[in-house]
Amino acid sequence: MAVKVYVVFYSTYGHVAKLAEEIKKGAASVEGVEVKIWQVPEILSEEVLGKMGAPPKTDAPIITPQELAEADGILFGFPTRFGMMASQMKAFFDATGGLWREQSLAGKPAGLFFSTGTQGGGQETTPLTAVTQLTHHGMVFVPVGYTFGAKIFDMESVHGGSPYGAGTFAGDGSRWPTEVELEHAFHQGKYFAGIAKKLKGGSA
Repeated sequence: MAVKVYVVFYSTYGHVAKLAEEIKKGAASVEGVEVKIWQVPEILSEEVLGKMGAPPKTDAPIITPQELAEADGILFGFPTRFGMMASQMKAFFDATGGLWREQSLAGKPAGLFFSTGTQGGGQETTPLTAVTQLTHHGMVFVPVGYTFGAKIFDMESVHGGSPYGAGTFAGDGSRWPTEVELEHAFHQGKYFAGIAKKLKGGSA
């Protein structure tokens, strides 16, 4: 039976969505792993999004909280707002109370990836504060650590990401994930899927 990995994200301007696609590719490269990409519901009106200059959403299906229980492992992606996850993702987590009561997510591996506006804008605080959501569900946090290798230590170019997960800098919105950031995302997806596969195999 295939290991089901879900990539669940929120993206306002498309930066996190770009990382999500690369993470999906990385996870799908692991034999025996089935990957599905989802986005969480938007809580802002079309009028507000229009004033913000937000582009149309991707065609990824909208996930409901209950559908999380179907996955063997979940990677959550979101932009930062003042060093923490965006309210859209927080609202989604707030709606998972039923899963918490049933302990439906307990023991499932989970990972995080993110986008920030600047280098000091939350590449570590955003995932660090998001770990509380996983903890209350009893999920197993799987950080990417330094498994990406030498490129995470590269000081010649600006790149997002941290031991917590893959990341990108959006700047004023015009900066898109670089090749290194996308490679980091691919690696995280592959690394996470391998661990999810081992965990499911061990419980079979």
